[in-house]
Amino acid sequence: MTPFEGDTSSAPIEYEPVSVKDVLVEMKDTAELLIDLSYSAVLFSNEAIAAEVLRLEERMDVLEMRARMGLMMAVRSPEDAEQLAPVLGIVSAADDISDAAGDIAKVVLEEIGLPEAMRAALPDAVETLVRSVVDETSAYAGRTLEEIDLESETGVRVIALRRGDEWLLNPGPTTRIVADDVALLRGPEAAIEEVFESATGAAYEPPAVASPDIEDLERAVDTIVHMKNLSELAVDLAYSAVLFDNEALAEEVQNLEIEVDALKSRFEAWTLRAAADAEDPVVLRGLIHLGSATEVISDAAVGISEGVLRNIDVHPVVQMAVEESDEIITRVVVGEGSGLDGTAVSAGVPDTESTMSIIAIRRPSEGWIIVGDADAEVRGGDVLIAKGTRTAADAFEELALS
Repeated sequence: MTPFEGDTSSAPIEYEPVSVKDVLVEMKDTAELLIDLSYSAVLFSNEAIAAEVLRLEERMDVLEMRARMGLMMAVRSPEDAEQLAPVLGIVSAADDISDAAGDIAKVVLEEIGLPEAMRAALPDAVETLVRSVVDETSAYAGRTLEEIDLESETGVRVIALRRGDEWLLNPGPTTRIVADDVALLRGPEAAIEEVFESATGAAYEPPAVASPDIEDLERAVDTIVHMKNLSELAVDLAYSAVLFDNEALAEEVQNLEIEVDALKSRFEAWTLRAAADAEDPVVLRGLIHLGSATEVISDAAVGISEGVLRNIDVHPVVQMAVEESDEIITRVVVGEGSGLDGTAVSAGVPDTESTMSIIAIRRPSEGWIIVGDADAEVRGGDVLIAKGTRTAADAFEELALS
């Protein structure tokens, strides 16, 4: 039996009136968190995080069923069916992402096979992710994140909270931490120890780091991290393409899927070559599973945005979700000699007066660059994916063109 017991995935789910819009938003947030947690479980060989992935996967199953029930109740005419068909595709794709994330987590829980030195080969830029249970005597219990000011003080972030069976996926300043909350913490390893001990009252015991016994393992881990980042970006862009009915973003999702497929092929080839020289080739079996699951996630992202590419009008339930948010993701092509050409970018922020944050760059000669991983310089011909307000997006596009 794995560390995740008491599975209730077969429990009956009865129809209850729910906001389909709210369910879709929660499915999006859940899918993105699942990708993050599942890969982190593998990279850090962390069974506790992998078990949380399976709990979250179970939550996604419930959300999927409720979304399907709500959509079926909403169909009143052939026109409704035409507009809701892509929304059903979004629901199915989110479930595919959830299942793929579960498969990744099981690589850890079922000991399918992973090199013990994965953690040792992690790039320095990858932050530590740990699971903690808040003790009733903790200084954090009963206080909001704003009161604790954790990130400013330590650099450690609470990326999600689980309270019993309920998840708080986007904890903000007003989120109050209570005793027995399961808090997922991410930040610099040097700061994690103090925060973990303050939250749990127990000493933090970092896992033993094995010496790499497989040649070029660092390159394999770098590839896994890149595949993770591209998969997360693909899902984010896919939902944004749907929410804003943006065909250009949907096309970039397809470009990302092509890149992930190429990475998967190279990664599998590396794994097979490494197996020939490994003392125990079975320890590499999980890497094959990882590559296959990654491809499922990128394919699902394409499925989410398929309705946009087929020019099917966005259903009002999706439009309502857009109207509540002023933040958008946009795609611009940098013109030669424009205001962005030659601009330095640090941590996503371009050295201009623009308030847009650059998430990624697609450079025809180099492929995808995830800006959060490294500083970069914008060049003419680059395709930029950026996030910000609608007003800032208009100014950003003008800057890219002139």
